[in-house]
Amino acid sequence: MASNDPLGHLGVRQTPRGGELRVFSTHATAVELCIFAPDDPTWIAETHAMHRMRSGVWHITTRSLAPGVRYGLRVDGPTGPTHAFDPERVLLDPYARGLARTPDGDWRGYVQDDAFDWGGVQKPRIPLDHTVLYEAHVKGLTKLAPELPDELRGTYAGLAHPSTIGYLKDLGVTTVELLPIHQFVSEQRLQGQGLVNYWGYNTLNFFTPHAAYATRQAQFGGTGAVLREVKGMVKLLHEAGLEVVLDVVYNHTSEEGPEGPTTSFRGIDAATYYRQTPDGAYIDTTGCGNTIDFSQPVAQRLVLDSLRYWANEVQVDGFRFDLMATLGRDAGAEFDPQHPLLRAILDDPALQGVKMIAEPWDVGMGGWQVGAFPNGYHEWNDGFRDRARAFWLTDVGTARAHGTASEGIGSLARRITGSAHVFAAERGPLASVNFITAHDGFTVADLTAYNSKHNIGNGEDNRDGTDNNRSFNFGVEGLTDDPVITTARRKAMRNLLGTLLLSAGIPMITAGDEIGRSQRGNNNAYCHDSELTWLDWDHDGWQQDLYRVVRRLLRLRRENPALRPVRYGRWGETVPNATQMDWFNKDGQAMTMTDWDSPAERTLQYLAASTPEFEEFNRILLIVHGIEEPVEVTLPAHDGVEGYTLLWDSSHDDITDQVSEHAPGETLVVGPTSMLLFRAHG
Repeated sequence: MASNDPLGHLGVRQTPRGGELRVFSTHATAVELCIFAPDDPTWIAETHAMHRMRSGVWHITTRSLAPGVRYGLRVDGPTGPTHAFDPERVLLDPYARGLARTPDGDWRGYVQDDAFDWGGVQKPRIPLDHTVLYEAHVKGLTKLAPELPDELRGTYAGLAHPSTIGYLKDLGVTTVELLPIHQFVSEQRLQGQGLVNYWGYNTLNFFTPHAAYATRQAQFGGTGAVLREVKGMVKLLHEAGLEVVLDVVYNHTSEEGPEGPTTSFRGIDAATYYRQTPDGAYIDTTGCGNTIDFSQPVAQRLVLDSLRYWANEVQVDGFRFDLMATLGRDAGAEFDPQHPLLRAILDDPALQGVKMIAEPWDVGMGGWQVGAFPNGYHEWNDGFRDRARAFWLTDVGTARAHGTASEGIGSLARRITGSAHVFAAERGPLASVNFITAHDGFTVADLTAYNSKHNIGNGEDNRDGTDNNRSFNFGVEGLTDDPVITTARRKAMRNLLGTLLLSAGIPMITAGDEIGRSQRGNNNAYCHDSELTWLDWDHDGWQQDLYRVVRRLLRLRRENPALRPVRYGRWGETVPNATQMDWFNKDGQAMTMTDWDSPAERTLQYLAASTPEFEEFNRILLIVHGIEEPVEVTLPAHDGVEGYTLLWDSSHDDITDQVSEHAPGETLVVGPTSMLLFRAHG
């Protein structure tokens, strides 16, 4: 959307004549600004009639709109099935940059004080091929952290504390992807059950930070204090070289279905903002009760203005778009890869260099759009997730029950090398955001401990959450002290995380997977704000071992550019910053179709050589073996390779005592269901 949009600025801005407020409503017949008393947010001290422009924008300029002043809107308009006007209801300005609660639970906008001294700190701008995402919850990451003062636990300031930053830097991630921090509320159903929306996917306003994640000092610190704490968090993370990506939920709002709470959009112009049939039935492609209609230019503009605000005023480094297929639906509610909003996000001069990550699906017709987004987006790759889980978990369970697994190794190999069968050649492997787990679903530890979900505590009789987990408990459901089972589970975790961190693409680690965090089999813990979802920082020995494995894998990823191609290679050509690949079977010979496809032959050797533009030449050998029996593997003899140095073996927590140097043509015994990484030299 061009910066000279006919709507002009929306929301409040300060001018020499006072604060100017502009609100869009094409169907309203009257809009009134309400100014509340300084000492009573329920008492309307002033009202001002706003004036309509031909563009559908209502505006007013008044010195009453000064920083710290609380305000709201009252909007009148026609009756009818697609409208919800009520001239007595006080509504939030969709562009309010500050929010306050009244004693009885209503919301008021307030005029924000945006002042902040960035001190010259710049965004780290981590290259995409070096990016490692760490998906975390502001509160959950720090609530139990023992090194934090009590008042900082569970807060923005706690996330920016030196101990938290030190942990992230020591682990080796580059980019913290935060679950939603736009101001959100809990759904009416959850409130009625005495539960809360912990994850935050129920946005009240797209321009204000969630106040409950701020310290009490900030919450009661006056105009702008919460925002300053958020900016301070971003500044300190940037100073440490860490990026901040926000998970943003533009596809729906907290107003829920037609009978939900009316706080803003519905009362201002429901017929414009929400997808409805002519009789007023909501068209819901999100599963959350309502869907923003992104065929409307004003809805597109809302998203762009919010993104610009967070990327430039708050200096965040990128966005992960929840249910992004919804943002690409046209007037007929069909997904269009060239939708004006999808293009505008990429083309906006104010958003250049900002990382854009799509969750490329929603729950509407034609909602699964993995691989369909334009070049410039990076997409969550659920195919990577599903195949990696199946290879190391359900295939193993199938083999135990029936003698062989259900698939060979070929489909996993395609994922390891960047999912070229999913993403267009011009997009390359970095279009794929690889993940094994996310906030939604089992943790990596629970994938190895539960065959089915255990969501009774969610209040829905275990009906919620997916049944398609591709998990395997290795013989016992839940916790066990059986050393055979616990050993198998821990190796499976290493294999899953090794697959994630040694594959082409952008890896995303879910906070806590590096230490085997469990949610006791709950694969949909969105409504639990408790020790179930908070990270426990008291780690057993095996958890410390797993942390060291993940840290080592991240270091190996950094040090070996052959694991981080930017482009897909092409047969017979040398493509800059790609990877030249050779594939060998367990005998060191070129792979045959049987080697690729046979469930009985689940071993491959992947020799990858970088074609560097900016780094030194590098070549690695990755061995993947997916059967629960050891196998003899002959290391490949390849032109230019004089030897192999063992860097990692998933069969062990520590490879210090393992033989590290090996020659081409040498035969090794590779342990059951394991991965080995070598650096090839010569």
